[in-house]
Amino acid sequence: MNSNEPLRTILLTGASRGIGHATVKRFGAAGWRVLTVSRQPFSEDCPWDGGRDNHIQLDLSDLDALPLAIASIKERLPSGRLDAMVNNAAISPKLPNSSRMGVLNTDLAAWRQVFAVNFFSVAMLGQSLIEELTAAKGVIVNVTSIAGTRVHPFAGAAYATSKAALAALTREMAAEFGERGVRVNAIAPGEIDTSILSPGTEELVNREIPMKRLGKPEEVAATIYFLCTGPASYVNGAEVHINGGQHV
Repeated sequence: MNSNEPLRTILLTGASRGIGHATVKRFGAAGWRVLTVSRQPFSEDCPWDGGRDNHIQLDLSDLDALPLAIASIKERLPSGRLDAMVNNAAISPKLPNSSRMGVLNTDLAAWRQVFAVNFFSVAMLGQSLIEELTAAKGVIVNVTSIAGTRVHPFAGAAYATSKAALAALTREMAAEFGERGVRVNAIAPGEIDTSILSPGTEELVNREIPMKRLGKPEEVAATIYFLCTGPASYVNGAEVHINGGQHV
């Protein structure tokens, strides 16, 4: 980054592992200030400069606690500017035997929890931080999923439908926020090599993915970085598939 340029700030939810961890490292290496939100306390397993001071512990399923967290985020933006927001936090509950939860075995509490984290919190954060994003002509990247467009053997019904809803929300935000100079896009990862892979993933990779391998968190983080920077300055309302061709 040019020394004459102002310090850029990104807000990232779900930062403690996998794609979130890789995204913290990618933006931190480029000189961005990274604010993180996670239901876990700051993790020494994912350290970065200023990380502890820039971490906000929040369970996004508790929507009643969101206003207080947003106030804390705003306090960390003394310039009133937010250059990027990446909505990566998501949950996908499983049955006791670790199998997917379908429509018939997902109770109302689970539906509410999944949609609170995966969908409603994204809408509320965008609504609440729009002035800061507008001031910076900032960018929002929503992390959807291949499960939002097809029935997936591991992702449950609540997770899949929440991600489909998030893709629609991305289009709505892009149309509405674009008038303010704020771009909104989504990435839809497929099978990424993280700690939460389900048993049977290897067989799925060989059967469904033309490239015959898992994606790397760093590859996803690089795409997020692209969408948040100058080369993507006219990309708005897109959903980028990152799945080795699994969707074709």
